[in-house]
Amino acid sequence: MKRVGWFGAALGFLLLSGSTYVAVSLPKVPPEAIQSSVDHRPELINRAWQLPVATTFKTEVRWQSNGSRCGPASIANAFRSLGENETTEAEVLEGTGKCWTGICFLGLTLDELADIARSKTHRGVTVLRNLTGEEFREHMKRSNDPSRRYIINFSREKIFGAGVGHFSPIGGYLEAEDLVFVLDVNERYKPWLIQRQRLFAAMDTLDDNKKRGLLLIEDH
Repeated sequence: MKRVGWFGAALGFLLLSGSTYVAVSLPKVPPEAIQSSVDHRPELINRAWQLPVATTFKTEVRWQSNGSRCGPASIANAFRSLGENETTEAEVLEGTGKCWTGICFLGLTLDELADIARSKTHRGVTVLRNLTGEEFREHMKRSNDPSRRYIINFSREKIFGAGVGHFSPIGGYLEAEDLVFVLDVNERYKPWLIQRQRLFAAMDTLDDNKKRGLLLIEDH
C-alpha cells in the first residue's frame, strides 16, 4: 500500500461492486512473527518504561480504534503524555476534515499527520525524513528528552515480514543495548523493543514517492 495504515490487516477493506461489498484481506502478521521479530523480554520492557519520556505515558498506550487510525492515535498518545488537551483520536481529528467517516481511507502520509498535529498544538512540529543512520541515532538519543516526542512512520513488512505502513510513538532509547522502545498503538503488537538499525531500515522506505521518517513534537 502506498499510504500508511490503510485499513490494516485486521480490517481489510471493502470494494463496492454493484450492490455487493466484497471483503479483501490485507497481509496479516501472525502472532508468532510479532513475538519473534522484536524484543518483548519483560526485564527490558520494564526498564524501558522507566525511561524519562516513557514514564510520562504512565505505562499506558491507548490503542487505535481501527487499523487505519494509527496516526491520529499516535498523536493522541503523545499529546496525553505532554499534558495537551486533545488526547483522543476524535479530538485530534476534529475540524481537520480528515478521516471523517471513521476510517482514514488510503491512510495518512507523514506530512498530513504533521499538519493535523500543528493544528492542535502550539508546540513545534517538524517532519524529519531522508535521515542518515547516524542522524537517526542522534535523534534516538534525544528521544529520552522529556521536552520532545517522536512519532515514527515505518514499514511493518521490513520488521515482521508482512503488513503495511504504520505510525507509533517512540518511548525512548536504551543506549547501552542500542534498543529503541516503540509504543505500538496496535493492541495486537503492544510496546516492543528493537535494534536501532533494524528500525531505521524499516523507516528508510518509500511511502508513495517520499521517504517515511519521524515526526518531532517539541517545546519551542
